[in-house]
Amino acid sequence: MRSYTLSWIIILFAALFVAGSLWFTHSLSRQFAEVEQQRMEIWAEATRQLVMADENTDISLYSSIIEANTTIPVYMTDADYSVILTRNVQEPKQDVEAFYRKKIAHLRETQTPIEVHVSPGVTQYIFYEESHVLRRLRLFPWVQLLVVLSFMALIITYVITSYRNEQNRVWVGLTKETAHQLGTPISSLNGWLELLRVRYPEDDLLPDIATDINRLQLVAERFSRIGSVPTLQVTDLSEVLQQSYAYMRTRVSNKVEMHLTIEQVETDNKQYVMMGDAPLLKWVIENLIKNAVDAMDGNGTVTLHLHSNDNLLILDVSDTGRGIERKRFAQVFRPGYTTKTRGWGLGLSLCKRIIEQYHRGKIVVWQSAIGQGTTFRITLRHA
Repeated sequence: MRSYTLSWIIILFAALFVAGSLWFTHSLSRQFAEVEQQRMEIWAEATRQLVMADENTDISLYSSIIEANTTIPVYMTDADYSVILTRNVQEPKQDVEAFYRKKIAHLRETQTPIEVHVSPGVTQYIFYEESHVLRRLRLFPWVQLLVVLSFMALIITYVITSYRNEQNRVWVGLTKETAHQLGTPISSLNGWLELLRVRYPEDDLLPDIATDINRLQLVAERFSRIGSVPTLQVTDLSEVLQQSYAYMRTRVSNKVEMHLTIEQVETDNKQYVMMGDAPLLKWVIENLIKNAVDAMDGNGTVTLHLHSNDNLLILDVSDTGRGIERKRFAQVFRPGYTTKTRGWGLGLSLCKRIIEQYHRGKIVVWQSAIGQGTTFRITLRHA
């Protein structure tokens, strides 16, 4: 937690540094621009005096002022805005006249020229551009901003990665501990079941007890697999779906209609084969069905539709329930998000982890409308 706080303090400091640097550099460049304007006014006056000087006038001062300008690009034009003199301007090798026409037209739109009255009725104009030094000065804070933003991006990436790694450690610890805690009572129940089989071999309830214990073992196995990276094997998704459908069909209310559709392709009998972990995939499907039933308050229709598209296996789980607001499409997969009065809000988060992290697939809220229902879509790749 301290590292997160320190990271955000560093980010805040960097942001303040950039803001201060931008303000200072902007203020400095504005002052520098004012100085350049004053220099150009002096340069223009020196040019006027040089033009008007006679043979008895000492022009050394004016010449030194003109020669001292080695950085500011200057354009002097006649009354018709035709260039008659330039300084510190890099001319192109071709189309020089067109270059000057375009340049002067642009400068006339962006600045008021300095007028130089060289004689009665004769006026010339001086235009100038920012010096290379001033341009670099204006560019400098943006370079700083880019560097600091890159630095901030690295810090944010580090914070997010650290947070996700911590979440992963919590997931792994929670699931492993859950599997471990379930192991002891399951072993005890198996022992009691064997004892009951010896004493009451004809009891009709023994198969049901065995079924429930096997279910507990499956739950423990699923938690154990969540706590470690599972080994993916060749899996037929259509078989996994049918088994999950059959299991849930007998465990939901008769008020809930369930429909399963698996599209067939005659030329490919193994169209739904993938690399997967069957117990975890069953967990995802069962969880989506349970959520669908809850969303309909136990009364409605749940539809499972499996089909393929190019190299993708696509499973849609739809219900006719309450629906989800579009702004909450992504939130439903966050740990702790739930609309139920009971529960931890981990079901869909676990589904997302199983599909996206373990199977490199995708699970999304494909479509939903308030009061009409929701469709979750799972996309996986062929083996």
